[in-house]
Amino acid sequence: MPLNPSRTFLWVIAIFLFAALSGVAMIRVWPLLNPDVTESATADSACDLRAGPCTSSLPGGGRISLSITPQTIPVLKPLTLEVKLDGLDAGSVEVDFQGIDMNMGFNRSRLDPKGEGVYSGTATIPVCIRDAMEWEARVLARTDKGLVAAPFRFITVKPGMDLPNH
Repeated sequence: MPLNPSRTFLWVIAIFLFAALSGVAMIRVWPLLNPDVTESATADSACDLRAGPCTSSLPGGGRISLSITPQTIPVLKPLTLEVKLDGLDAGSVEVDFQGIDMNMGFNRSRLDPKGEGVYSGTATIPVCIRDAMEWEARVLARTDKGLVAAPFRFITVKPGMDLPNH
């Protein structure tokens, strides 16, 4: 069966348009998925969000604290997040949840200002196919100097499972 030149041309145009739209979508979404952080704290390995709030100090000064309740950090249930900023003035604060060794998709919550450097909001952690999953909650605070970040690590477990010993 011979090829129809007009049909082939339409397929080439359709593929070109799809590639162009995909490229534009990636350019638009890239800053949201990979924000340009100007200053970042290091993760505190002694931090245990299940025991209470954790605090990270930024190299340029200022501190960021995060607490999650309930402290058991259950999956698929509403969590209350509270961030306290000390020595920082932020226009907005978000908490971005990322799986440490598994991509769990986009999961970011914007927090509401409560005054005096306190921000709060809610989030839900998705369930993973594994019995236990290690996460990083990265607090993102937009300041006059740019976006500052503080990472906090924790583990979630499926309902009915016990927290593994680390």
